[in-house]
Amino acid sequence: MNDDYVFINEVGPRDGLQNQKTIMSAPARLELIKKLIDANFPGIEVASFVSPKAVPAMEGAGEIMHGLNENKECEISVLVPNLKGFELARDAGAKIISVVPSATETMNQKNINMGLEAAINSSCDILKETKSIKLKARGYVAVAWECPFEGKVDKKIILKIAEKLLLAGADEIILADTIGAANPSSVGSLIKDCVNEFGQDILSVHFHDTRAMALANVCAALTEGIRKFDSCIGGLGGCPFAPGAAGNLATEDLANMLYQMGFVTNVHLEKLPKIVDFCETQLNTSLGGRMTAWLSN
Repeated sequence: MNDDYVFINEVGPRDGLQNQKTIMSAPARLELIKKLIDANFPGIEVASFVSPKAVPAMEGAGEIMHGLNENKECEISVLVPNLKGFELARDAGAKIISVVPSATETMNQKNINMGLEAAINSSCDILKETKSIKLKARGYVAVAWECPFEGKVDKKIILKIAEKLLLAGADEIILADTIGAANPSSVGSLIKDCVNEFGQDILSVHFHDTRAMALANVCAALTEGIRKFDSCIGGLGGCPFAPGAAGNLATEDLANMLYQMGFVTNVHLEKLPKIVDFCETQLNTSLGGRMTAWLSN
């Protein structure tokens, strides 16, 4: 792999939209995804196969998948919370399945009404099913640095969960700073341990910008050899089950910083402001990352 290449996985259509006050319709989300594909993102998380009663903003996941099944260039991924969601995603033609257990007992209880052990076992069952039909599987570890209910998380717990997910069939582990509580020091420390245990190629990270440290945390991860990051167009996001979770790292900030640092993403930077504008119009709210004012000039 080219050490200068960084893979940006755009998560706006799912993680960015699941907690917005204004719900973007499935056809509008599909239009957003096609704009992101046109901007040459290598990966996009497009939907969650969760009950619309639990997360109304994700209604129409199957409709979105059917509208994207001809795409070959972009890695289209979906989130599934349980085996029922997996079956729906499989039947809709999903090729990349993600599970998102949390690293603490309380977060899992709040999020999916399961304890820690049950949540890990459920995720492992989904990963095994995914691999049994030769689909690609991803395992997130939510609140990998800090939980809104239990505080800082022991690194040993993260390593143990990651190992279980990998043994169950995960092709990739994504460490998620769900509430934006990590800092460059804690990022470097956890990632160093994970790289030593699992290697860098199967690791990715997902940062929120709650405390204005997402870009600094990206730099810390880059130093440890990480070359894959989640980000969210316009800085959309927030977790409905995590009090205080601000928006995700804005894609336009990440992509432009990487470009200025000499990394290659192949994303068409000039198309990003118009995609942010589209989201603003759809959601009737002001969006944008920390570079937005500079980019507009």
